[in-house]
Formats: sequence, C-alpha cells, structure tokens
Amino acid sequence: MKTTPCRSMTKSGTRQLANQRILLSAVVLVLVYFALAAVSPAQTFKELAVFDGTNGSDPTNTDLVQGIDGELYGTTQFGGAANLGTVFKINSAGTLTTLWSFCKVNGCPDGDRPMAGLTVVPGGDLYGTTYYGGAHGAGTIFKITPAGALTTVHSFCASFGCADGLNPDAALLLAADGNLYGTTVLGGTGGCGGCHGGGIAFKISLSGTFTKIHDFCTGSCTDASNPSNALTQASDGNFYSEISGRYGYYAGNVFRMTPAGKVTVLYTFCKLTNCPDGVFPQGGLVQSANGNLYGTTAGGGTSNDGTFFSITLAGAETVLHSFANATGNLGFNTNSGVILGFDGNFYGVSAQGGTGPCTFACGTVFKLTPAGVLTTLHSLDGTPDGNGPWGLMQATNGPFYGSTSSAGGPANAGTVYQLSDGLAAFVNLVATNGKVGTTVDILGQGFTGATGVAFDGVKATFTNVSDTFITAAVPKGALTGTVTVTTFTKTYKSNHIFKVTPQLTSFSPASATVGATVTLTGVSLTQTTAVTIGGLPAASFKVVSDTSVTAIVPAGAKTKQNIVVTTAGGSASKGPLAIPPKIGSFSPSSGPVGTEVIIKGNTFTGTTGVTFGGVAASSFQVINDTQLDAIVPSGAKTGTIAVTTSGGTGTSTASFTVN
Repeated sequence: MKTTPCRSMTKSGTRQLANQRILLSAVVLVLVYFALAAVSPAQTFKELAVFDGTNGSDPTNTDLVQGIDGELYGTTQFGGAANLGTVFKINSAGTLTTLWSFCKVNGCPDGDRPMAGLTVVPGGDLYGTTYYGGAHGAGTIFKITPAGALTTVHSFCASFGCADGLNPDAALLLAADGNLYGTTVLGGTGGCGGCHGGGIAFKISLSGTFTKIHDFCTGSCTDASNPSNALTQASDGNFYSEISGRYGYYAGNVFRMTPAGKVTVLYTFCKLTNCPDGVFPQGGLVQSANGNLYGTTAGGGTSNDGTFFSITLAGAETVLHSFANATGNLGFNTNSGVILGFDGNFYGVSAQGGTGPCTFACGTVFKLTPAGVLTTLHSLDGTPDGNGPWGLMQATNGPFYGSTSSAGGPANAGTVYQLSDGLAAFVNLVATNGKVGTTVDILGQGFTGATGVAFDGVKATFTNVSDTFITAAVPKGALTGTVTVTTFTKTYKSNHIFKVTPQLTSFSPASATVGATVTLTGVSLTQTTAVTIGGLPAASFKVVSDTSVTAIVPAGAKTKQNIVVTTAGGSASKGPLAIPPKIGSFSPSSGPVGTEVIIKGNTFTGTTGVTFGGVAASSFQVINDTQLDAIVPSGAKTGTIAVTTSGGTGTSTASFTVN
C-alpha cells in the first residue's frame, strides 16, 4: 500500500476536515440507526442444516416441534427416496436425520407430500398428515415414533364421494379432551362448485377412531370453504381458525367451531374500503393471556403488505400493525401467523421483504409487542440463510427455530435455522389440562438434577425420565396455573398454564326446592368461579374445601338438569337435580267449591296436577313460574294444597278451608 506523508493543515483545511468528520459521523449514525432498526442487537442467527433433496426438500408450511428427546421434528413436502416428502429430526448441533421417506411402495399407502408440521402427544409419539396418498390417494393421518416407526392411522376418502374429506393441509391439534382435531381442504358433503366439496373438520382419537364433526360450505356457504389453517382451542373450550380466502373471490374470515362442530363466522376481512383491516389471513391464531386471539394477514393494511391483528372471542377485530416494507418497516407477505414467546411478545416471519438480495427480498424474522410495535430480528440473505421462511417455534432452551422453502439454501432445497434473542429457558407441557392423578409430560432441559415439580405451588410426584423429559402426576389440591420444575441450580416455569379439570362426584340432596342448599362433592373445587343449577347461576355458593362446595338453588331454576361447576380449569357437571315446586302462599285461604285460588311460589312451570285436600282440581292454569290459578273442585276437603310437576310435588304448610 502506498502511503502519503502527513502535511500541515490550514485553518480552512482543518475546518473542512472537521466538517467531513461530522458528516461521516452523521452517516455512520444513520447507518447504525437503520441497522439497529432492522436487527435486534441481542439476536444471533445461525443456519443449522441444509436440505439437499436426498434428505428432504421444501419444508414449506411446516412448523418444527420439540420432542421428548429434546430434538426438533418436522416434515418436507418433497425429497427423500421417492421425492414425495420426509419426516426428519434435527439436534441443536445441526445433525439432521431422515426418519421416514414417504411412498415407500407403489401406490403410496403410507401417504405422500406432507403439507404441515407434526403434533406431539403424551408418551412422545408424533402425529401428522399427508396431502396425498393413503389407501384412496386422498391423504392420510399418520403416527410416527421418535425412532421413525410410522403407522398410517386413517386414509381419507374412505366413504362415497369423499364425505369424510380429502387433502388435509394443516397441522393437527391436541385438544383438551385428549383427541386430535383437524380439517381437510376438500371433501365432505358441502357444495362448492366443482371443487369436490368445501372441506370438513374432524376429530380422531389416539386409538384411531375417526369422526367428522362439520361440513364446510353447506347451505348458502356462510361458513366459507376450504379450511387450510390449523385450529386452536381457546379458553372457552371452542376451536378457532381462519379461512384464507382466494384472490378475486373471498377475503377470508375468522370462525369459531364448538367441539360438536357448530361453526360461526366471527369476522370477514376487507370490510373496509381498500382492506386496511387486512385480507387473506393465514397461519392460524394464538390466544394471549388477555383472552384475545392474534394472527396475521398476507395482504391488506395501510400498505397492502399484510397486518398483525387481534380479535376478541366475540369477533371484534383490531389491526395492531400494518407491514410496510417499502418505507423501512421490513417484511411483507406474513402468511404463517405468529407464536406467543415466553416473554409475552409475539414472534413470526414474513415470507418476503427485508434487506436480502432475493427478488422481493428474502424474508424476515420479527418480534411484535402486544401493542403492535415491530422489531425486525433478522433479514435473510438467500445464501446461506435461505429464502422464504414459513413458521416459527420456540424451543425450551430459549432460541427460535424455523425453516425456509425450496427457494433458499445452497442446494436450493431449503434450510433449518436458529435465532437466539437472549430469552430465558422454560418448560413445555405436552398436554395443558387434566384431572388429579393424570400423568403430565413435561419437556425441557437440565432435568437430570431435578428436585421438584409443582402445579401452581402444589408439589407433585414426578419421574425423571431423561435430561429433557419428566413425567409428573397432577397432585391432590393442584391449582390451575404455572407448572414449575426445580433443579439444584434453577427453576423453570411452563410457557402455558396447566388447567386442572374439576370433577363432580355427587351432590345432596337429590331433590331441592328454590332457596334450598345443595352440597356438591368432588375434586379440584378450590378455584370454583361459578355454579349453575337448573340452567341459572346459583343464588349464591361457597367453597368449603377442595372437595366440597355449597350452593343455593336460584329462583326460576328448571328441574332435572345437571348441576355445573366452573373453575379456572374448566367445568364439570353432575345430575340431574330434581327441583319440585314450592308453595309460598295462596289466597283466599277459604271458600266453597268453585272458588278461584291464586297460588304463589316457585317452579310451577310444567305443572301436571293440583289437589285440594287430596282431591284433584279439574281446572288450573299456570300463569308463570311463580303463580298458578286453580278452581276448588267438587268433593274437595279442608286440607293442604299440593302442586305436582315432573320434579316432584310441593305441599303448602297451611290448609285451605272448604266452606
């Protein structure tokens, strides 16, 4: 390098140099500002593995999941021995193992082209779906062990006209009842032009019993059609998801589905001119601690680059953030939803945008606060990062993991990456609800030195299976709340609360009038928040202990309905409870045969008979639940008045005198 000796400076030259330095400093500050705006300073991005075709290709629409061995599991749409998709696992060092290559024999009875990720169930097995293949070529539900033994659990289109659905396109959900729930894009009996039905919703038990619970696009197609996003189960016990919509046809919606399969559309997108409320929701929904659901749309918003939105369980939608890649708000085409991080923020990816060199850029990984403030954690660079990320998950040791599509990676077949943002380690619960005595699978790390497990502070017995896997029995007196695992050096908290399911085993008496006290006996009743008797809230209730609650029968309660107890962990019912009528007063107190007597009390609805001194009235009329009128019959004797319903007979304390 050629060097230039120092020269003396004039005042004007010195000032000019100073100005240049100020300008340079300003430029540096601006560059630093944009760098900080684009990338969180605490994060580190690392490519873990590269797909090369033989070990899989195109892991599109796949969220990774953590297994009981601490490794991550996923699927690819293509690649493998038959180039029809794989199931793989990868460890923290980046060692990728192909567990299964689909279409092992002609006809692909094991399925081909998995289009979604896997779901871990208690015991460690994983369940997934394939879009094609199976006994009828219309897709499958499969189970695979961590060691790679695959079983086809269900083949779609087993019934005439594919009434049981075809082409599942979303991950399965392990629900509170222990069953798996999912959807298919096509099939069913709903009308949808020439597209072979509008899709179905189904449940399947871990033993393989398949049940269709809803046909989409039935009647006037008010529930839309072709569900392709995963279901989520909210705190109210119902399922929620999105219909993505189609360009030029339908903007998409958010719907609610009961466990019995009743669907209600909560919100239809692009209600506003130019769609500032978003269009084409994709990737599913996640519920936050405040009870609202959160998700993303691939389009719409103020710049038509997509939105981050919240929606209440009643259907009120709020746009919290509009992506605007061209103005430096990096990222667009946010088509895979968000996840809720252990720190309470939301994390996700945009399939396009950012600062990478790809056409339309290579995509980003981002963080969003609950208020919608965005931080771009990383802009992918195509090679070696990959291009077109889809989906994100947070492992229990803190970092986030995701995959990129076939448009990225050195082999142009996709990658798996890790992004660390300095978040703390936690534990993950395979199932998040259960009764006392239920065995709960807990995933994490550092369990070799585990010294205790507690359910919201109530200690539990546990078995240390491995350094990444513990099983614990829900203890007596367990409370709905955070599960903690304690080791010699740390305490790990669960990323979700565990809901302790209440149980009602008995109640007494079996028959009680309005105003009477009923004693409820069961398990896990400490956190009781409501008691329903006869279809109405109890007049009052008192938690006596974890196994006992007393409640007062309310006015207007209907007979022969179950008593329902609701706690922080769910609901339990027992019954039916007989509620006989109760006579409070009558007037007049005496009279001859033919006198009209007005009887006041409770639970008169459904009255089947009235007697005066044991003689049945030939004429009576129920005015409302608290009043009936009766005519003193011929042959009536002085004595009590009795009213009979299906709940029993109520007798007056005073006598009616027949003159």
